[in-house]
Amino acid sequence: MSGGLSPGHDLVFPACPDNPDMRESTSIWLYEESGAFGFPRVGIEAEASSWDDRRVQGNFAMAGGRVLNAACTGAAHSPLGPDGRPTILGAGPLALRCITPFRKWRVSFAGTAIDGTVDQQIAGTLDPDKRTAVGLDVDLHMVTPAWVQDIPVEKVARMSAADAIEAANMGIGWRFEHLFRARGVFHVDGRSREFKGVGLRVKRQSIRPLGGFRGHCWQSAVFPDGRAFGYITYPPREDGTAYNEGYVFQDGTMYPARATRIPWLRRIVGEGDDVSLELESDLGITRIEGVTALSTFRVGNPDIGGLNLQQGGARYTWDGQTAYGMIERSSHESLTTIG
Repeated sequence: MSGGLSPGHDLVFPACPDNPDMRESTSIWLYEESGAFGFPRVGIEAEASSWDDRRVQGNFAMAGGRVLNAACTGAAHSPLGPDGRPTILGAGPLALRCITPFRKWRVSFAGTAIDGTVDQQIAGTLDPDKRTAVGLDVDLHMVTPAWVQDIPVEKVARMSAADAIEAANMGIGWRFEHLFRARGVFHVDGRSREFKGVGLRVKRQSIRPLGGFRGHCWQSAVFPDGRAFGYITYPPREDGTAYNEGYVFQDGTMYPARATRIPWLRRIVGEGDDVSLELESDLGITRIEGVTALSTFRVGNPDIGGLNLQQGGARYTWDGQTAYGMIERSSHESLTTIG
């Protein structure tokens, strides 16, 4: 399940790294299995330059278009678990804890969030003073091997200038992601709703300058029979080349893949956008239909080069099976339309 990494890779930094550009990050993308609600990125960015005051992201989305945004900064938690190992990445209202490396994690959130709709997010009319108490307690059980991007400094030094920029976008260091099934409780509106879910966990320790970032498309899901897919790609460069890597997981085997049909972000809509995709691997062409749901947006972002950002979910269909999974896309505002 570790993708060749050691168990220590699934622990956290016990202290602030010496390099001020280094970061520790863990995030999850979690969806109630029938699509009633989702959490399209809940995570922490712990950067060495602000180690004790960390960025927290908490996206909560519900069928019908309601969204809760709990983004904030928060004081760092102790990384040490009950056994003395550095197993906890925490900040403010959020804690992510490794129970068994590459097998089981536990996530807890207890705080408040801006309460509104995805249409208000798109229009920029969310009321920051309208807040709702929200909580999440969930156990994650990994069901696919880690898909690893290992990009050490020595490897980057041998790359062309263009390839080095793409590598930096992914992160100089290492990163991995894998899919999980989950059981938990979602606390909102004075109710506690038990649920079963599916999703993706992402963990990295890397240096990640984003000065050359031009946009991306990233999708993944796990299906009821255990098959799964995932990929990340960036827009083609002027010479037509692009970072484009992924996998198809079938019958216990990870098949390297590349995306040949890519649903770039072009329409800013709360739900219903066609995000069907195709992946080419040793299995041939894998065709997966997709329609967006449970979306959140950041529209008009001078801090990230004018990129519009979608973090959401999609209802995927593969050979008649359906599953909810993640999608994150960004494109320059000049390439997107609203509605």
